[in-house]
Amino acid sequence: MERFIEIASSDRSNALAFLAHAVRLDDAAVVRVVARSDGLVALWAHTGFDVLATRSVTGRIAPADVVCDASTLRSAVEAAGPGDAVDPGFSLDSAWRGALPAVVGFRHIDDVPARSVVELSREGARVAREEGSGHGPATGLLDQDVLEVTSADGALRAAVNMRSVFALTGMGFIRDEAGRAVTETSDTGAIAADEPVRIRMSAAWIRIDARFGSVYQRRHRDLAVTVLN
Repeated sequence: MERFIEIASSDRSNALAFLAHAVRLDDAAVVRVVARSDGLVALWAHTGFDVLATRSVTGRIAPADVVCDASTLRSAVEAAGPGDAVDPGFSLDSAWRGALPAVVGFRHIDDVPARSVVELSREGARVAREEGSGHGPATGLLDQDVLEVTSADGALRAAVNMRSVFALTGMGFIRDEAGRAVTETSDTGAIAADEPVRIRMSAAWIRIDARFGSVYQRRHRDLAVTVLN
C-alpha cells in the first residue's frame, strides 16, 4: 500500500513547528496524521501531560490515517523540498493510545484572553520549580483546575486543568502579535489584548483552541464539566 505525507509549502513551517514542539515535550513522541473531510490534514500528538494536541495543515496523505515517529517525520519534511511528498517511515499504529475526539458535538462555552493563559502557565512553572522533583511537576499541580468558564446561559461550566495550560503553551500554540513564539521570558504585553483562547465542550472532551492549534482534555467524572440545574 502506498504511504506518503505531503505538506503544502504554505504550511510546511507550521507542520515543522508542531513536530518540533511534540518532540521537545516527548523525545519518543509519535504523531498521528489523519485526512480530514475538508481536505486538510490533521496532526495529532500526545503531549506528555495526558492531553492531546492537534494542528491542521494543507496537504495530502495515503492511507488516510497514519501513525509514525514524530522525529522521523520531522527530519523527512525538513530534508524534502517544499511541497514534496515524504515517506512517514515505519507504521507505529500500536504505539497510539486511545481514540481521537469526534469532529462534531462541541459547544462553545467562553473565551479567555491568551495573555491570561500564558500567565497561568508561567505561575504553574514557578510552582513546579519550587515544589516539583527531578521527575517533573507534581501530579497534584498538574491535576489542579486553574481556569473555570461558564456558558452564556449559565447551563454549562468547564474547568481547565494545569495539564491543558502547560500543553497549550508548550506546543507553541499561543504567539505574540508578530507571530513569534511566546517563551518563558517573552513580554506578555506583546500578545494582543484581544487575542482569545476559546473553550468548547462535548460529552467526552474539553477543547481549548488557540490561533495556532488546539488541545483536548478528557472530561473527568467528578471534575471538568458540570451541568447546572
